[in-house]
Amino acid sequence: MGVPEQLAGRMSMAEQHEYLRARFSRRTMIRGGAVTLGAVTGGAFVTGATARAATPTQPLTRTEPVDGSLVAPFGRHLAWGNDPRTEITVSWQVPVAVKKPFLRIGAHPWDLSRKIEAEVRTLYTPAGVGASGDHTQYYVHAELTRLRPGRTYYYGVGHAGFDPAEPHLLGTLGTFTTAPAHKAPFTFTAFGDQGVSYHALANDSLILGQNPAFHLHAGDIAYGDPAGQGKTSDTGFDARTWDQFLAQTESVAKSVPWMVSYGNHDMEAWYSPNGYGGEEARWNLPDNGPDRKNLPGVYSFVYGNTAVISLDPNDVSFEIPANLGISGGTQTTWLEAQLKRFRAAKDIDFVVVFFHHCAYCTSTAHASEGGVRQEWVPLFDKYQVDLVINGHNHQYERTDVIKGGAVTKKLPIGGTAYPETEGVVYVTAGAAGRSLYAFTAPDSYEGHEHEVDSVASFVNVKDGKQNETVTWSRVRYLNYSFLRVDVTPAPKGHYTTLKVQGIAETGDRIDHFTVARRAG
Repeated sequence: MGVPEQLAGRMSMAEQHEYLRARFSRRTMIRGGAVTLGAVTGGAFVTGATARAATPTQPLTRTEPVDGSLVAPFGRHLAWGNDPRTEITVSWQVPVAVKKPFLRIGAHPWDLSRKIEAEVRTLYTPAGVGASGDHTQYYVHAELTRLRPGRTYYYGVGHAGFDPAEPHLLGTLGTFTTAPAHKAPFTFTAFGDQGVSYHALANDSLILGQNPAFHLHAGDIAYGDPAGQGKTSDTGFDARTWDQFLAQTESVAKSVPWMVSYGNHDMEAWYSPNGYGGEEARWNLPDNGPDRKNLPGVYSFVYGNTAVISLDPNDVSFEIPANLGISGGTQTTWLEAQLKRFRAAKDIDFVVVFFHHCAYCTSTAHASEGGVRQEWVPLFDKYQVDLVINGHNHQYERTDVIKGGAVTKKLPIGGTAYPETEGVVYVTAGAAGRSLYAFTAPDSYEGHEHEVDSVASFVNVKDGKQNETVTWSRVRYLNYSFLRVDVTPAPKGHYTTLKVQGIAETGDRIDHFTVARRAG
Protein backbone atom coordinates (compact mmCIF):
# COMPACT_ATOMS: atom_id res chain seq x y z
CA MET A 1 0.00 0.00 0.00
CA GLY A 2 1.49 3.34 -1.05
CA VAL A 3 0.40 6.98 -1.12
CA PRO A 4 -3.40 7.35 -1.51
CA GLU A 5 -4.31 7.94 -5.14
CA GLN A 6 -6.02 11.26 -4.39
CA LEU A 7 -2.77 12.56 -2.86
CA ALA A 8 -0.27 10.95 -5.21
CA GLY A 9 -1.48 12.97 -8.18
CA ARG A 10 -0.59 16.22 -6.42
CA MET A 11 2.78 15.12 -4.96
CA SER A 12 6.29 14.79 -6.39
CA MET A 13 8.22 11.53 -5.85
CA ALA A 14 10.26 13.22 -3.12
CA GLU A 15 7.08 14.39 -1.37
CA GLN A 16 5.62 10.88 -1.60
CA HIS A 17 8.79 9.48 -0.06
CA GLU A 18 8.60 11.91 2.87
CA TYR A 19 4.89 11.13 3.31
CA LEU A 20 5.63 7.41 3.60
CA ARG A 21 8.57 7.91 5.93
CA ALA A 22 6.47 10.06 8.23
CA ARG A 23 3.62 7.57 8.26
CA PHE A 24 5.36 4.25 8.65
CA SER A 25 7.79 3.59 11.51
CA ARG A 26 10.84 1.34 11.40
CA ARG A 27 9.57 -0.50 14.45
CA THR A 28 6.27 -1.51 12.89
CA MET A 29 7.97 -2.52 9.64
CA ILE A 30 10.15 -4.89 11.60
CA ARG A 31 7.09 -6.45 13.18
CA GLY A 32 5.96 -7.19 9.64
CA GLY A 33 8.86 -9.63 9.29
CA ALA A 34 10.75 -7.97 6.46
CA VAL A 35 14.04 -8.16 8.37
CA THR A 36 14.83 -10.08 11.52
CA LEU A 37 16.28 -8.20 14.44
CA GLY A 38 19.57 -9.45 15.82
CA ALA A 39 20.84 -10.87 12.56
CA VAL A 40 24.34 -9.95 13.66
CA THR A 41 26.26 -12.27 15.98
CA GLY A 42 26.34 -10.67 19.38
CA GLY A 43 23.40 -8.44 18.50
CA ALA A 44 21.82 -8.46 21.94
CA PHE A 45 21.43 -5.12 23.64
CA VAL A 46 22.51 -4.23 27.12
CA THR A 47 20.00 -2.38 29.27
CA GLY A 48 21.00 0.38 31.62
CA ALA A 49 20.28 3.51 29.64
CA THR A 50 22.18 6.75 30.06
CA ALA A 51 19.51 9.16 28.81
CA ARG A 52 15.87 8.82 27.77
CA ALA A 53 15.15 10.03 24.25
CA ALA A 54 11.87 11.52 23.08
CA THR A 55 9.22 9.10 21.78
CA PRO A 56 6.65 9.66 19.01
CA THR A 57 3.48 11.37 20.13
CA GLN A 58 1.23 9.23 17.91
CA PRO A 59 1.32 5.45 17.49
CA LEU A 60 2.27 4.21 14.03
CA THR A 61 0.63 1.05 12.78
CA ARG A 62 2.05 0.36 9.31
CA THR A 63 3.17 -3.30 9.01
CA GLU A 64 4.42 -3.66 5.38
CA PRO A 65 7.77 -2.43 4.04
CA VAL A 66 7.78 0.84 2.15
CA ASP A 67 7.46 0.67 -1.64
CA GLY A 68 11.02 -0.12 -2.77
CA SER A 69 10.86 2.37 -5.62
CA LEU A 70 10.79 5.16 -3.04
CA VAL A 71 13.92 4.01 -1.20
CA ALA A 72 17.46 4.63 -2.44
CA PRO A 73 20.54 2.84 -1.06
CA PHE A 74 23.30 4.99 0.45
CA GLY A 75 26.61 4.70 2.26
CA ARG A 76 28.27 2.28 -0.15
CA HIS A 77 31.67 1.04 1.03
CA LEU A 78 34.00 -1.70 -0.17
CA ALA A 79 36.33 -4.05 1.67
CA TRP A 80 38.73 -6.70 0.44
CA GLY A 81 38.12 -10.33 1.19
CA ASN A 82 40.98 -12.61 2.19
CA ASP A 83 42.46 -12.35 -1.31
CA PRO A 84 42.17 -8.88 -2.93
CA ARG A 85 42.88 -10.41 -6.33
CA THR A 86 39.60 -12.33 -6.36
CA GLU A 87 37.43 -11.27 -3.39
CA ILE A 88 35.65 -8.10 -2.33
CA THR A 89 32.54 -7.17 -0.35
CA VAL A 90 30.19 -4.39 -1.38
CA SER A 91 28.27 -2.96 1.58
CA TRP A 92 25.59 -0.29 1.84
CA GLN A 93 22.64 0.97 3.87
CA VAL A 94 18.95 1.46 3.30
CA PRO A 95 16.99 3.88 5.49
CA VAL A 96 14.04 1.51 5.96
CA ALA A 97 13.26 -2.17 5.53
CA VAL A 98 13.23 -3.34 1.90
CA LYS A 99 12.56 -6.65 0.17
CA LYS A 100 15.11 -8.82 -1.61
CA PRO A 101 18.25 -6.61 -1.63
CA PHE A 102 20.78 -7.53 -4.31
CA LEU A 103 23.86 -6.46 -6.20
CA ARG A 104 24.36 -6.38 -9.95
CA ILE A 105 27.86 -6.68 -11.42
CA GLY A 106 29.41 -6.71 -14.86
CA ALA A 107 32.40 -5.71 -16.96
CA HIS A 108 30.47 -2.82 -18.52
CA PRO A 109 27.83 -0.41 -17.19
CA TRP A 110 25.42 -1.56 -19.89
CA ASP A 111 25.86 -5.23 -19.01
CA LEU A 112 24.86 -5.88 -15.40
CA SER A 113 23.12 -9.17 -15.99
CA ARG A 114 24.74 -10.99 -13.07
CA LYS A 115 22.56 -10.58 -9.98
CA ILE A 116 23.72 -11.61 -6.50
CA GLU A 117 21.54 -11.84 -3.41
CA ALA A 118 22.67 -9.65 -0.49
CA GLU A 119 22.55 -10.14 3.28
CA VAL A 120 20.80 -7.67 5.58
CA ARG A 121 22.16 -7.11 9.08
CA THR A 122 19.87 -5.05 11.27
CA LEU A 123 21.10 -3.02 14.19
CA TYR A 124 18.48 -1.79 16.64
CA THR A 125 19.27 0.89 19.20
CA PRO A 126 16.42 1.32 21.70
CA ALA A 127 15.34 4.63 23.14
CA GLY A 128 17.34 5.37 26.27
CA VAL A 129 20.74 4.38 24.85
CA GLY A 130 22.47 7.73 24.59
CA ALA A 131 20.87 10.17 22.19
CA SER A 132 19.94 7.62 19.53
CA GLY A 133 16.21 7.49 20.14
CA ASP A 134 14.44 4.39 18.88
CA HIS A 135 16.59 3.74 15.83
CA THR A 136 17.00 0.76 13.50
CA GLN A 137 19.74 0.65 10.89
CA TYR A 138 19.80 -1.72 7.94
CA TYR A 139 23.25 -2.68 6.69
CA VAL A 140 23.47 -4.74 3.52
CA HIS A 141 26.43 -6.82 2.31
CA ALA A 142 27.18 -8.77 -0.86
CA GLU A 143 30.34 -10.89 -0.90
CA LEU A 144 31.94 -11.39 -4.30
CA THR A 145 34.38 -14.22 -5.00
CA ARG A 146 36.09 -15.78 -8.01
CA LEU A 147 36.73 -12.37 -9.55
CA ARG A 148 39.56 -11.87 -12.04
CA PRO A 149 42.78 -10.18 -10.86
CA GLY A 150 43.51 -6.70 -12.14
CA ARG A 151 40.01 -6.26 -13.55
CA THR A 152 37.70 -3.26 -13.20
CA TYR A 153 34.07 -4.15 -12.52
CA TYR A 154 30.91 -2.07 -12.55
CA TYR A 155 28.28 -2.70 -9.93
CA GLY A 156 24.95 -1.41 -8.70
CA VAL A 157 23.03 -2.11 -5.52
CA GLY A 158 19.29 -2.38 -5.22
CA HIS A 159 16.23 -4.18 -3.94
CA ALA A 160 12.71 -4.99 -5.03
CA GLY A 161 11.44 -1.84 -6.72
CA PHE A 162 14.90 -0.30 -7.20
CA ASP A 163 16.98 -1.92 -9.93
CA PRO A 164 20.27 -0.13 -10.73
CA ALA A 165 20.27 -1.67 -14.21
CA GLU A 166 17.29 0.46 -15.22
CA PRO A 167 18.37 3.32 -17.52
CA HIS A 168 17.26 6.10 -15.18
CA LEU A 169 19.34 4.63 -12.33
CA LEU A 170 22.64 4.10 -14.17
CA GLY A 171 23.98 7.17 -12.37
CA THR A 172 23.97 5.16 -9.14
CA LEU A 173 26.58 2.66 -10.39
CA GLY A 174 30.01 2.26 -8.82
CA THR A 175 33.26 0.58 -9.82
CA PHE A 176 36.11 -1.31 -8.20
CA THR A 177 39.36 -2.82 -9.43
CA THR A 178 40.77 -6.06 -8.05
CA ALA A 179 44.43 -6.43 -7.09
CA PRO A 180 46.79 -7.47 -9.89
CA ALA A 181 48.04 -11.03 -10.19
CA HIS A 182 51.66 -9.88 -10.28
CA LYS A 183 53.82 -7.16 -8.71
CA ALA A 184 53.07 -3.68 -10.05
CA PRO A 185 53.32 -0.11 -8.75
CA PHE A 186 50.37 1.09 -6.68
CA THR A 187 49.34 3.72 -4.15
CA PHE A 188 47.47 3.43 -0.88
CA THR A 189 46.37 6.05 1.64
CA ALA A 190 45.87 5.98 5.40
CA PHE A 191 44.68 7.94 8.42
CA GLY A 192 42.87 7.51 11.73
CA ASP A 193 40.29 9.35 13.86
CA GLN A 194 38.01 10.74 11.18
CA GLY A 195 34.45 11.17 12.42
CA VAL A 196 32.02 13.52 10.69
CA SER A 197 33.19 17.08 9.98
CA TYR A 198 34.11 19.56 7.29
CA HIS A 199 37.75 18.51 7.69
CA ALA A 200 36.85 14.83 7.36
CA LEU A 201 35.05 15.57 4.11
CA ALA A 202 37.97 17.63 2.84
CA ASN A 203 40.39 14.78 3.53
CA ASP A 204 38.10 12.36 1.70
CA SER A 205 38.10 14.62 -1.34
CA LEU A 206 41.89 14.76 -1.38
CA ILE A 207 42.19 11.01 -0.92
CA LEU A 208 39.96 10.37 -3.91
CA GLY A 209 42.36 12.47 -5.95
CA GLN A 210 45.28 10.21 -5.05
CA ASN A 211 43.60 7.29 -6.87
CA PRO A 212 44.57 4.78 -4.16
CA ALA A 213 44.21 1.03 -4.57
CA PHE A 214 42.84 0.92 -1.01
CA HIS A 215 42.61 3.06 2.12
CA LEU A 216 43.56 2.16 5.70
CA HIS A 217 41.53 3.68 8.55
CA ALA A 218 43.48 3.18 11.78
CA GLY A 219 40.56 3.21 14.21
CA ASP A 220 38.11 5.67 15.78
CA ILE A 221 36.01 5.60 12.68
CA ALA A 222 32.76 7.55 13.09
CA TYR A 223 32.65 8.50 16.80
CA GLY A 224 29.11 7.32 17.40
CA ASP A 225 30.41 6.91 20.95
CA PRO A 226 32.25 10.17 21.75
CA ALA A 227 33.30 8.98 25.23
CA GLY A 228 35.47 6.14 23.95
CA GLN A 229 35.81 4.14 27.17
CA GLY A 230 34.05 1.03 25.87
CA LYS A 231 31.48 1.03 28.69
CA THR A 232 27.67 0.99 28.79
CA SER A 233 27.95 4.09 30.97
CA ASP A 234 29.56 6.08 28.13
CA THR A 235 27.48 9.19 27.50
CA GLY A 236 26.57 10.94 24.27
CA PHE A 237 26.30 7.80 22.12
CA ASP A 238 24.30 8.32 18.92
CA ALA A 239 23.98 5.46 16.44
CA ARG A 240 22.76 7.89 13.76
CA THR A 241 26.30 9.30 13.51
CA TRP A 242 27.12 6.20 11.48
CA ASP A 243 24.48 7.15 8.90
CA GLN A 244 26.20 10.50 8.47
CA PHE A 245 29.65 8.95 8.38
CA LEU A 246 28.91 6.35 5.72
CA ALA A 247 27.10 8.92 3.58
CA GLN A 248 30.12 11.25 3.92
CA THR A 249 32.62 8.51 3.07
CA GLU A 250 30.70 7.06 0.13
CA SER A 251 32.35 9.42 -2.37
CA VAL A 252 35.60 7.48 -1.89
CA ALA A 253 34.62 4.16 -0.33
CA LYS A 254 32.23 3.22 -3.16
CA SER A 255 35.29 2.67 -5.38
CA VAL A 256 38.22 2.37 -2.93
CA PRO A 257 38.25 -0.53 -0.41
CA TRP A 258 38.02 1.09 3.02
CA MET A 259 39.95 -1.21 5.37
CA VAL A 260 39.26 -0.38 9.00
CA SER A 261 40.95 -1.22 12.27
CA TYR A 262 39.08 -0.71 15.55
CA GLY A 263 39.93 1.95 18.11
CA ASN A 264 38.60 2.76 21.55
CA HIS A 265 35.69 4.82 20.18
CA ASP A 266 34.64 1.79 18.12
CA MET A 267 33.86 -0.28 21.24
CA GLU A 268 30.10 0.31 21.55
CA ALA A 269 29.24 -1.70 24.63
CA TRP A 270 25.45 -1.72 24.14
CA TYR A 271 25.59 -4.20 21.26
CA SER A 272 27.80 -7.02 22.54
CA PRO A 273 30.14 -7.84 25.44
CA ASN A 274 33.24 -7.01 23.37
CA GLY A 275 31.67 -3.81 22.01
CA TYR A 276 31.99 -4.86 18.38
CA GLY A 277 28.44 -6.02 17.61
CA GLY A 278 27.72 -2.73 15.87
CA GLU A 279 30.93 -2.92 13.85
CA GLU A 280 30.09 -6.43 12.70
CA ALA A 281 26.81 -5.10 11.37
CA ARG A 282 28.48 -2.29 9.44
CA TRP A 283 31.64 -3.90 8.06
CA ASN A 284 32.48 -7.15 6.32
CA LEU A 285 36.25 -7.57 6.72
CA PRO A 286 38.62 -10.46 5.91
CA ASP A 287 37.95 -13.39 8.26
CA ASN A 288 41.49 -14.77 8.52
CA GLY A 289 42.27 -13.36 11.99
CA PRO A 290 42.84 -15.38 15.16
CA ASP A 291 39.54 -14.79 16.95
CA ARG A 292 36.49 -13.66 14.99
CA LYS A 293 34.30 -13.74 18.10
CA ASN A 294 36.36 -11.31 20.17
CA LEU A 295 38.59 -9.59 17.61
CA PRO A 296 36.68 -9.13 14.33
CA GLY A 297 38.97 -6.23 13.33
CA VAL A 298 42.14 -8.34 13.27
CA TYR A 299 43.06 -9.64 9.81
CA SER A 300 45.62 -9.46 7.03
CA PHE A 301 45.72 -9.23 3.26
CA VAL A 302 48.34 -9.07 0.52
CA TYR A 303 48.23 -6.56 -2.33
CA GLY A 304 50.98 -6.95 -4.91
CA ASN A 305 54.31 -7.13 -3.09
CA THR A 306 52.93 -5.71 0.20
CA ALA A 307 51.38 -7.51 3.15
CA VAL A 308 49.07 -5.47 5.39
CA ILE A 309 48.14 -6.46 8.96
CA SER A 310 45.33 -4.90 10.99
CA LEU A 311 45.59 -5.27 14.77
CA ASP A 312 43.26 -4.48 17.70
CA PRO A 313 45.20 -2.57 20.39
CA ASN A 314 42.17 -2.47 22.70
CA ASP A 315 43.34 -5.99 23.57
CA VAL A 316 46.66 -4.67 24.95
CA SER A 317 45.80 -1.13 26.07
CA PHE A 318 46.72 -0.07 29.60
CA GLU A 319 45.27 3.40 29.02
CA ILE A 320 41.73 2.29 28.12
CA PRO A 321 41.36 -1.23 29.56
CA ALA A 322 37.76 -2.11 28.64
CA ASN A 323 38.98 -4.98 26.40
CA LEU A 324 42.42 -5.50 27.94
CA GLY A 325 43.42 -9.15 27.60
CA ILE A 326 40.28 -10.13 25.69
CA SER A 327 42.21 -12.42 23.32
CA GLY A 328 44.12 -14.22 26.07
CA GLY A 329 47.33 -13.67 24.10
CA THR A 330 46.09 -15.26 20.88
CA GLN A 331 46.39 -12.00 18.94
CA THR A 332 50.10 -11.64 19.67
CA THR A 333 50.70 -15.31 18.84
CA TRP A 334 48.84 -14.88 15.55
CA LEU A 335 50.76 -11.68 14.78
CA GLU A 336 54.11 -13.44 15.11
CA ALA A 337 52.92 -16.30 12.89
CA GLN A 338 51.78 -13.79 10.24
CA LEU A 339 55.04 -11.85 10.36
CA LYS A 340 57.08 -15.02 10.10
CA ARG A 341 55.01 -16.24 7.14
CA PHE A 342 55.18 -12.95 5.26
CA ARG A 343 58.92 -12.57 5.78
CA ALA A 344 59.46 -16.07 4.40
CA ALA A 345 57.34 -15.40 1.30
CA LYS A 346 59.52 -14.68 -1.74
CA ASP A 347 56.85 -12.61 -3.48
CA ILE A 348 56.29 -10.25 -0.51
CA ASP A 349 58.73 -7.37 -0.04
CA PHE A 350 57.01 -5.07 2.44
CA VAL A 351 55.03 -5.60 5.63
CA VAL A 352 52.84 -2.70 6.79
CA VAL A 353 51.03 -2.87 10.14
CA PHE A 354 48.24 -0.50 11.12
CA PHE A 355 46.24 -0.13 14.31
CA HIS A 356 44.89 2.58 16.59
CA HIS A 357 46.91 3.20 19.78
CA CYS A 358 50.37 4.67 19.23
CA ALA A 359 53.58 2.85 19.91
CA TYR A 360 55.48 6.16 19.77
CA CYS A 361 53.87 9.60 19.99
CA THR A 362 54.43 12.77 22.04
CA SER A 363 50.87 14.12 22.03
CA THR A 364 49.75 15.75 25.28
CA ALA A 365 46.51 13.74 25.08
CA HIS A 366 47.33 10.02 24.81
CA ALA A 367 51.04 9.94 23.94
CA SER A 368 52.40 6.35 23.73
CA GLU A 369 50.79 3.03 24.69
CA GLY A 370 52.98 0.84 26.87
CA GLY A 371 50.91 -2.26 26.11
CA VAL A 372 51.77 -1.95 22.41
CA ARG A 373 55.45 -1.46 23.19
CA GLN A 374 55.42 -4.48 25.50
CA GLU A 375 53.49 -6.92 23.30
CA TRP A 376 54.18 -5.99 19.68
CA VAL A 377 57.18 -3.69 19.23
CA PRO A 378 59.68 -6.54 19.88
CA LEU A 379 57.99 -8.49 17.07
CA PHE A 380 58.13 -5.49 14.74
CA ASP A 381 61.88 -5.34 15.40
CA LYS A 382 62.42 -9.09 15.07
CA TYR A 383 60.62 -9.38 11.73
CA GLN A 384 61.78 -6.02 10.31
CA VAL A 385 58.36 -4.47 9.80
CA ASP A 386 58.68 -1.73 7.21
CA LEU A 387 56.05 0.76 8.36
CA VAL A 388 53.71 1.09 11.35
CA ILE A 389 50.69 3.41 11.01
CA ASN A 390 48.71 4.57 14.06
CA GLY A 391 45.93 6.99 14.97
CA HIS A 392 44.54 7.81 18.46
CA ASN A 393 46.42 11.11 18.76
CA HIS A 394 44.85 13.78 16.58
CA GLN A 395 47.91 15.12 14.81
CA TYR A 396 50.72 14.03 12.49
CA GLU A 397 53.95 12.77 14.00
CA ARG A 398 56.72 10.66 12.49
CA THR A 399 59.65 9.04 14.25
CA ASP A 400 63.24 8.45 13.35
CA VAL A 401 64.21 4.82 12.73
CA ILE A 402 63.74 2.90 15.99
CA LYS A 403 64.91 -0.50 17.18
CA GLY A 404 64.95 -1.83 20.71
CA GLY A 405 63.22 1.33 21.90
CA ALA A 406 66.10 3.56 20.80
CA VAL A 407 66.92 5.63 17.74
CA THR A 408 69.22 3.74 15.38
CA LYS A 409 69.24 6.39 12.68
CA LYS A 410 68.06 9.96 12.40
CA LEU A 411 65.58 10.13 9.51
CA PRO A 412 65.29 13.70 8.21
CA ILE A 413 62.56 14.79 5.83
CA GLY A 414 63.47 13.23 2.48
CA GLY A 415 65.63 10.53 4.08
CA THR A 416 65.66 6.77 3.46
CA ALA A 417 65.26 3.97 6.00
CA TYR A 418 66.54 0.42 5.49
CA PRO A 419 64.50 -1.82 7.84
CA GLU A 420 66.55 -4.94 7.15
CA THR A 421 69.47 -3.45 9.08
CA GLU A 422 68.22 -0.30 10.82
CA GLY A 423 64.77 -0.65 12.37
CA VAL A 424 61.19 0.55 12.08
CA VAL A 425 59.56 3.91 11.26
CA TYR A 426 56.32 4.79 13.09
CA VAL A 427 53.78 7.33 11.83
CA THR A 428 50.85 8.76 13.77
CA ALA A 429 48.28 9.90 11.21
CA GLY A 430 45.37 10.72 13.50
CA ALA A 431 44.31 14.08 12.07
CA ALA A 432 41.62 12.87 9.68
CA GLY A 433 38.80 15.08 10.92
CA ARG A 434 38.24 15.21 14.67
CA SER A 435 39.32 18.13 16.88
CA LEU A 436 43.09 18.42 17.13
CA TYR A 437 45.30 17.75 20.16
CA ALA A 438 48.63 19.41 21.06
CA PHE A 439 52.38 18.87 21.33
CA THR A 440 54.79 20.00 24.02
CA ALA A 441 57.42 20.72 21.36
CA PRO A 442 57.02 23.09 18.40
CA ASP A 443 55.77 21.90 15.02
CA SER A 444 58.49 20.74 12.66
CA TYR A 445 57.51 19.78 9.12
CA GLU A 446 58.57 20.20 5.51
CA GLY A 447 59.46 23.82 4.81
CA HIS A 448 59.03 24.72 8.49
CA GLU A 449 61.59 22.57 10.29
CA HIS A 450 62.24 23.27 13.94
CA GLU A 451 64.34 20.44 15.27
CA VAL A 452 64.79 19.83 18.98
CA ASP A 453 67.14 17.42 20.70
CA SER A 454 64.49 15.94 22.99
CA VAL A 455 60.77 16.11 23.78
CA ALA A 456 59.06 15.67 27.14
CA SER A 457 56.25 13.11 26.94
CA PHE A 458 54.78 10.06 28.70
CA VAL A 459 53.84 6.43 28.12
CA ASN A 460 50.75 4.67 29.46
CA VAL A 461 51.80 1.71 31.59
CA LYS A 462 49.94 -0.71 33.83
CA ASP A 463 50.11 1.59 36.85
CA GLY A 464 49.28 4.83 35.01
CA LYS A 465 51.29 7.44 33.15
CA GLN A 466 55.06 7.26 33.18
CA ASN A 467 56.97 10.37 32.15
CA GLU A 468 59.75 10.05 29.59
CA THR A 469 62.02 12.27 27.56
CA VAL A 470 62.39 11.07 23.97
CA THR A 471 64.72 11.78 21.09
CA TRP A 472 62.81 9.99 18.31
CA SER A 473 60.21 12.69 17.44
CA ARG A 474 61.35 13.88 14.03
CA VAL A 475 58.29 15.43 12.30
CA ARG A 476 55.33 17.10 14.03
CA TYR A 477 52.38 18.80 12.30
CA LEU A 478 49.35 20.01 14.20
CA ASN A 479 46.65 20.20 11.55
CA TYR A 480 44.48 17.96 9.40
CA SER A 481 46.33 15.51 7.17
CA PHE A 482 46.66 11.95 5.84
CA LEU A 483 49.28 9.55 4.47
CA ARG A 484 49.98 8.66 0.87
CA VAL A 485 52.23 5.66 0.22
CA ASP A 486 53.57 4.84 -3.25
CA VAL A 487 54.84 1.29 -3.65
CA THR A 488 57.31 0.58 -6.45
CA PRO A 489 58.47 -3.01 -7.00
CA ALA A 490 61.91 -3.80 -8.38
CA PRO A 491 63.67 -6.80 -9.96
CA LYS A 492 65.21 -9.32 -7.60
CA GLY A 493 68.31 -7.98 -5.88
CA HIS A 494 67.41 -4.32 -6.54
CA TYR A 495 65.83 -1.91 -4.06
CA THR A 496 62.06 -1.80 -4.00
CA THR A 497 60.57 1.24 -2.26
CA LEU A 498 57.76 2.61 -0.17
CA LYS A 499 57.65 6.37 -0.70
CA VAL A 500 55.66 7.82 2.17
CA GLN A 501 54.21 11.33 2.14
CA GLY A 502 52.29 13.26 4.77
CA ILE A 503 49.77 15.47 2.98
CA ALA A 504 47.89 18.31 4.66
CA GLU A 505 44.22 19.11 4.14
CA THR A 506 45.44 22.03 2.01
CA GLY A 507 47.16 19.61 -0.36
CA ASP A 508 50.62 20.71 0.77
CA ARG A 509 53.24 18.05 1.53
CA ILE A 510 54.34 18.15 5.17
CA ASP A 511 56.68 15.15 5.20
CA HIS A 512 58.23 12.59 2.92
CA PHE A 513 60.63 9.71 3.36
CA THR A 514 61.46 6.40 1.71
CA VAL A 515 61.58 2.85 3.03
CA ALA A 516 63.79 0.63 0.89
CA ARG A 517 64.68 -3.05 0.92
CA ARG A 518 66.12 -5.49 -1.58
CA ALA A 519 63.46 -7.31 -3.58
CA GLY A 520 63.23 -11.05 -3.07
